Amino acid sequence: MRALALAPVLLLLTALDSPPDSGGIGRIKSRLGTATVERGTTLIPASVGQELMPEDRLVTGSDGRMTLTFVDDTRFSVGPDSRIDLKKFEYDPTTQKGSFIARVERGSIAVVSGRITRSNRDGEQIETPDSVLDVNGTRFVVVVRK
Repeated sequence: MRALALAPVLLLLTALDSPPDSGGIGRIKSRLGTATVERGTTLIPASVGQELMPEDRLVTGSDGRMTLTFVDDTRFSVGPDSRIDLKKFEYDPTTQKGSFIARVERGSIAVVSGRITRSNRDGEQIETPDSVLDVNGTRFVVVVRK
């Protein structure tokens, strides 16, 4: 009888001891050649399955490429010699609303927009050194030359 009385307490303690949500916004699906993820001051060699976080910087070498899928089903294909900042990513899977800002410093990305742009026409932006693109649920390529 005492064990049954303690069950809710044990359940609560287990829940409190669980690790918090990691905050991951997507994953690397493929990588070819030289590719890294810069997280703050840490350089992480890109690997398939690696979780991406807000404010990560994606960097590919002259032989590098990688493809990414974000939690809202936005997909990026990052081309060679690219530097892309994942400046902001907020997404609520229940309402499918959020916002996404990426900055292409150099190189190229091909984008297939996901659920964020379907629920919020102004929800996704791609910045370049010279412009800002508002994404309205489409497929496109951005190239920024050095």
